[in-house]
Amino acid sequence: MKRVTRWARAEWGPLYATVRGPLLRRGWRAVPLALTAVFLTAALHVVHNRSWGYGFVQDVGAVRAADPLWLALLRTPLSLFVPALDLPVWGALAQLLCVFGIAEICLGRWRTLTLAYAATLAGTLYARVGIRLGPGSPLGLPASDAHVVDTGPSAAVVGLAVFVCLRYGARCTAAAVIAAMVAEVLVKENLAGKEHLAAIAAMLLLCGISALRHRRTRTREEAPSGDPPDGP
Repeated sequence: MKRVTRWARAEWGPLYATVRGPLLRRGWRAVPLALTAVFLTAALHVVHNRSWGYGFVQDVGAVRAADPLWLALLRTPLSLFVPALDLPVWGALAQLLCVFGIAEICLGRWRTLTLAYAATLAGTLYARVGIRLGPGSPLGLPASDAHVVDTGPSAAVVGLAVFVCLRYGARCTAAAVIAAMVAEVLVKENLAGKEHLAAIAAMLLLCGISALRHRRTRTREEAPSGDPPDGP
């Protein structure tokens, strides 16, 4: 039991310590971005399920590889908050609240939003490349996927989860998320699963760049200045 406790502290201790303070001091006021994302996703889901709102949500937030790139980019800001109609929306809302909330506290509001859109765009752009490669390529997609709507918030949630876990040393948790996404593709090969992997690849690249920058900064700070010592 003690071994499990030590492992849990090593895995989630830094993340827990970072999140606990702001939540205790400010409560829900510490995560305005996460609350906004949940409210907007819930509102779009309700509208999307109405006969009068389905076409509207499709026009402003549904991204497909068959769309012109300029139109896809124009719809991307809202596409992040359009959940899939064939999946339980409550699961998506819970994931948004948890992952966006933790990321917002750990990384800051604007950095969280930037990374979320980077993950979403990675999936969107991969779909276009995959369709051009075709089903004969390991990274390719069938032409029919060009008309499938992108994943919505799930790619951002997966990408942010991996980034935050790696940033705060929860490597086993990050590995578990990645393994689950790989298993999803192996069991049910579809566009959403591969877009999740594209989002993860983008976050791993950004994590690597961030780690390299921190290492170079630390090296410069630790290196001797080369200035002669002060005289008496």
